[in-house]
Amino acid sequence: MNDVAGLNAVTEQQLRQELAACYRLIAHFRMTDLIFTHISVRLPGPEHHFLINPYGLMFEEITASNLVKIDLHGRAVEPSPYPVNPAGFVIHSAIHGAREDAQCVLHTHTKAGCAVAALECGLLPVNQISMEFHGRVAYHDYEGIALDMDEQQRLVRDLGDKSVLMLRNHGLLTVGETVSQAFLRMYYLEKACEIQLAAQAAGKLVLPPAAVCEHTERQFNEPGRPLAEGELSDPDGMALAWAALLRLLDRVSPGYRD
Repeated sequence: MNDVAGLNAVTEQQLRQELAACYRLIAHFRMTDLIFTHISVRLPGPEHHFLINPYGLMFEEITASNLVKIDLHGRAVEPSPYPVNPAGFVIHSAIHGAREDAQCVLHTHTKAGCAVAALECGLLPVNQISMEFHGRVAYHDYEGIALDMDEQQRLVRDLGDKSVLMLRNHGLLTVGETVSQAFLRMYYLEKACEIQLAAQAAGKLVLPPAAVCEHTERQFNEPGRPLAEGELSDPDGMALAWAALLRLLDRVSPGYRD
């Protein structure tokens, strides 16, 4: 499933399991902030209903069945014993309502992510990993805890058509057409932030030329583009990585499917 139309071929139960898997993976790779960040996925249909975490549960406690289904106004669509994080609703409903391609929205408060989001330079093309995001990062200035509905329009404006939003003095956000795409973007965005901080602490940075950064970004994000003679592509890498991650969960945290 690589396009928005493909979402309609996926059942709600499949999306519940994928989202629960994403929460467990965020916990496994230590990208959580207790109960205070959030990941959502839009459900098929014109209503813009979406699933989000039950507020109060640790991410390793989240399962397919305890995810909460809400509408763009934050109202529960089905009975649930759990509330929804108000800041999560503000951020996620804004993006789901504005971006048809943003089927999954993932937000974190990691140490490395918060640090780079607080740097004037933002994310730099320090390493091959960071070049996936060259020209694809937007920035949103800090306005306080995201409890003000009026901030939604500025979040949407600043994100624009980008796949990554750095929330200044706050954290990271990725969007994807699928849960797997949003997760893998966040996984590598976090790695890029960690590498940048390590390199900045070690000495003077050496950055590749802009043309090399642009070429590498296309290699990551346009594997189906016309190739030059002798050039190879890897169109299946991300799908293989996601399948491997699900096998990991089946070994270490299989309860997410319940």
